[in-house]
Amino acid sequence: MKRLKIFSILPFFSLMLMSFDSHASEFNGQALSLYWAIPFVGILLSIALCPLFLARLWHHHYGKIVAIWTFLFLGSVLFSFGLTTTIELTVHAIIEEYIPFILLLLTLFTVSGGILIKSDKISTPKSNVILLAVGVVFASIMGTTGAAMLMIRPLLRANRQRQYAVHTVIFFIFLVANIGGGLTPLGDPPLFIGFLKGVDFFWTVKHMILPVVLTSGLLLIIYYFIDRYYYVKQYGVINNTISAEPVKLYGLKNLVLLVAIIASVLLSGVWHSSLYFTLLGSQIALQNLVRDGLFIAITLISIVITPKQVRAGNEFNWDPIKEVAKLFIGIFITIVPVLAILRAGDQGALASVVSMVTSEHGTPINSMYFWLSGLLSGFLDNAPTYLVFFNLASGNATSLMTAFENTLLAISMGSVFMGALSYIGNAPNFMVKTIACQHKITMPSFFGYMKWSIAILIPVFIIDNLVFFVFF
Repeated sequence: MKRLKIFSILPFFSLMLMSFDSHASEFNGQALSLYWAIPFVGILLSIALCPLFLARLWHHHYGKIVAIWTFLFLGSVLFSFGLTTTIELTVHAIIEEYIPFILLLLTLFTVSGGILIKSDKISTPKSNVILLAVGVVFASIMGTTGAAMLMIRPLLRANRQRQYAVHTVIFFIFLVANIGGGLTPLGDPPLFIGFLKGVDFFWTVKHMILPVVLTSGLLLIIYYFIDRYYYVKQYGVINNTISAEPVKLYGLKNLVLLVAIIASVLLSGVWHSSLYFTLLGSQIALQNLVRDGLFIAITLISIVITPKQVRAGNEFNWDPIKEVAKLFIGIFITIVPVLAILRAGDQGALASVVSMVTSEHGTPINSMYFWLSGLLSGFLDNAPTYLVFFNLASGNATSLMTAFENTLLAISMGSVFMGALSYIGNAPNFMVKTIACQHKITMPSFFGYMKWSIAILIPVFIIDNLVFFVFF
């Protein structure tokens, strides 16, 4: 552990010896170098490499490893910008970004864990495709996190006797935890950000339906043939006549709570109160405070009203949400300079990347908007990434929905779809992985997962690009 700490500190010597204005009062993206991305990249590499080479250490101390990178980053900010900026930056990241994020995940995780879907049916390729398709539909109604947490356990239970199930979980992450959320602003945070910025609810429905249907359809077809191969390999022949008892649902009161969660999210988006509270430089709007209070109340109600047998039937425990909470607090803090540099546009250290979305004549290159917003969303928080490219495109919802509708479509598709490229691309990805591991499914490593995502998703996204931004 001491050796790990020494090696993790070394990259910061170059960072801290650089010339900075020690009296700077603002964390300005235009003045930041890419050295400030080292802590964030360090967390990503720790998530990717430690489980492979230091599995025991990572399993028992991943929270401490993330904390090391986080505090080294905060120490660098303190050294370069002073105590006030350090406090304000940290408070903003935690109170305005992290707490609403983790409370929503906690509420959805608790409520969905109180709904038990039981069936004795053993999965077939056909039934698995149906389950995944249902999850895709649910994702745009209750969000990718809600749908993923609701559907993953029934899917795992249906595949309990399948020798090969890793591919099913991977495609579940592709479809339910990401792409399925592309149909409405309720489905995924980037689209909800667009809704708050003035993008019409039904504009998203109208323009995203074909991309979601095409992408999901292609992936379901690919999945069917992969699953059919593994099914035949295990059983020799596909049997679609397996008898089964009817599907049984328990904990139905939690369905009402799921509706309450959706209503709480919508409330915070459409209700704009003039009242707000200020805490160490961060503004907390009344509607957001009410929303977060409702999340806490719904979580507690779910815990109280759900019979213990129901959660036991789901093999419910708090480990997945604990893991996400520990990892993402470090990510939310260390990602701040990366997003600040992106927001600086052509004035920042990533100007060469940002300039790729605009032609010599000043017109948007929609293919580049699709790929850049998507690839960055695969490793950064997709909501602020969406916002960066939304503002680059003009920031005016009316013009983006009319004169530049393909540009807005490119940003929307990239931000939502490509969150499936890595485990950290979207919060439910990691939670699904953790739940699958608890069900004795040996999930691939960070890079092992990316072999699947690159091999399967990138060709599908190339088709998306050709269909929506090249040929038509």
